[in-house]
Amino acid sequence: MLLEDVAAGGGGAEPVRVLICDDHALFRRGLMMVLEEESGVEVVAEAENGAEAVAMAENFAPDVVLMDVAMPGLDGIEATRQISLLHPSARIIMLTVASDQDELFEAIRAGAMTFLLKESSIDQVAETVRAVVGGQTMLSPDLASRVIAEFEGFTVEETAGGSPPPRLARREEAALRMVADGRTNAEIASELAISENTVKNHLRNVLGKLHLHTRIEIARHEVVDGTGAATP
Repeated sequence: MLLEDVAAGGGGAEPVRVLICDDHALFRRGLMMVLEEESGVEVVAEAENGAEAVAMAENFAPDVVLMDVAMPGLDGIEATRQISLLHPSARIIMLTVASDQDELFEAIRAGAMTFLLKESSIDQVAETVRAVVGGQTMLSPDLASRVIAEFEGFTVEETAGGSPPPRLARREEAALRMVADGRTNAEIASELAISENTVKNHLRNVLGKLHLHTRIEIARHEVVDGTGAATP
């Protein structure tokens, strides 16, 4: 299946616009070569650090961002947070050399959809880009467990807008818990008597709510100073 088919359900669609951010020029060039071989994808910009990635995202409005986690200066997690605030429609894939669960969870919380190990195969890179373009998220059982704990830990305090923190719907929570147990989408669909596409939608909604809560937290910090008083 072509990337344009995933993005719009048919031929003739605009190409998927990709921004690559990594502090190693050779690795960036390798990713560009891989993605430019894919039909329906266009690498619109590359950045060598987080600050550059934020600026490039504003200038080029990419559909997908491939973001290195560890970079000097503004790291990939903070860059992800800023891009997610400025361009919430951008789908961010974290690039990492090691699956550090704490680091990757912070990236997911900041707005990333999933992650790729830098040793991933060419096919895995293209497959992951296709998946996030189609609105899918790919959580490991460990990360799913962390997301569950995050929702369970949300306070009952009202948000800046006067609304309670986002909560998971019953089916969303059920699907997430099955991911944490190591179940596949097909197994979850069978257990819940729903389609695999509905499972993917539930998981996408879960991350959407997590990202929304993060944005609300940031907004609250922006209007309250260190003494707890509202800024002018």
